[in-house]
Amino acid sequence: MNSLGRTIARWATQITNWHHSAVTNGPTEGLNNLIKRIKRTAFEFRNFANYRIRALLYAGKPNWKLLATITPP
Repeated sequence: MNSLGRTIARWATQITNWHHSAVTNGPTEGLNNLIKRIKRTAFEFRNFANYRIRALLYAGKPNWKLLATITPP
C-alpha cells in the first residue's frame, strides 16, 4: 500500500490532468500498431505493387478505381 501511495503521489499532476482533459495516446498507439503490422507483412513480398496493395488494405478501404492511376515513386 505504501508503494501505491508513493506512485499516486508522484503521478498526481498527470492523473489530475487526464481527468480534466480525458485525452489519451490511444490514436497514436493505434497508428503505431498499424505501421508495425504492415511492416511485418512486407517480408513476404518481392513486388512493390503487391506490398502497396496490402498496405492500403490494412490502412482501410482502398479506392480501387484510383489504384491503377497511382505509380510508386
